[in-house]
Amino acid sequence: MLKSFRAALALSVITLSAFATSSAFAAPLKVVASFTVIADFAKNVGGDRVNITTIVGPDGDAHVYEPTPADAVAMAGADVVLVNGLHFEGFLQRLVDTSATKATIVTLSKGVTPIAFKPEFADADAAEGAGTGGGKTVNDPHAFQSIANAKIYLKNIADAFCAADSAGCDSYKANAAAYTQKLGALEGEVTTAIQAIPEAKRVVITSHDAFGYFEHAYGLTFLAPQGISTDSEPSAADVAKLVNQVKQDKAAAIFIENITNPRLIEQIASETGIKVGGTLYSDALSPPDGPASTYIDMMHNNIEQFKGALLGS
Repeated sequence: MLKSFRAALALSVITLSAFATSSAFAAPLKVVASFTVIADFAKNVGGDRVNITTIVGPDGDAHVYEPTPADAVAMAGADVVLVNGLHFEGFLQRLVDTSATKATIVTLSKGVTPIAFKPEFADADAAEGAGTGGGKTVNDPHAFQSIANAKIYLKNIADAFCAADSAGCDSYKANAAAYTQKLGALEGEVTTAIQAIPEAKRVVITSHDAFGYFEHAYGLTFLAPQGISTDSEPSAADVAKLVNQVKQDKAAAIFIENITNPRLIEQIASETGIKVGGTLYSDALSPPDGPASTYIDMMHNNIEQFKGALLGS
């Protein structure tokens, strides 16, 4: 009888130990993020409970990215796929079809109020790259350039992780809340920085229209020879029109973007005499050793570039 009790007790201890071990070392969620900004959000929400693969890496252009076989493998094995939506990732549907993934695909811009892109300099072909043809007005997909929208992305990520891993839900929500507080402080810094720039100098040129939500939220005006996508070249007439406006002193600075070829911006700078103000991070973060390896660092870099060029001009 005593032997039977001891055997049962030993078995119970082994069973409980095995359960504790399996819980402590549960496999992390396999998460695929379409590009680096989303990957950074996901890391801040998921912490150690998620394993993240990023499709379009640092300094990469999601508008024109061509998926690889490795991307399809990652998608096929994912539990959750996080995407921007609003036609930002032109490659997405092809990759979903190729990988035959069964993962939950979460559109993080859900709940964002889109702003319309109305081409001023870029020709109608630029709008077609955003997912609709005919030169019609389309929604700007760069919603993450507004910090208020970034908070919506975080909530959508936390909800997605909770649905996929209910045991970690409290952790995901706590992480999202802590990071949302950091974004609140960041928003105050950005607002203060832009307000310090005289209104007459709050007009700048970038490569493509990636900053519409930033403009709408913080009051800096952006002009660009390309539209909301980088997959088409601006026409000579559009570039000439932009150069003419700059010569009339309607723009105070010009910036290169990390995802685009600087040739066009350098041409415009040469023709107008405006000095290139620096590099902005628009659709992708920098490598880890760069100045914009996180979303918060990206915003800090960009406002410093704006202040340096516009307050010194």
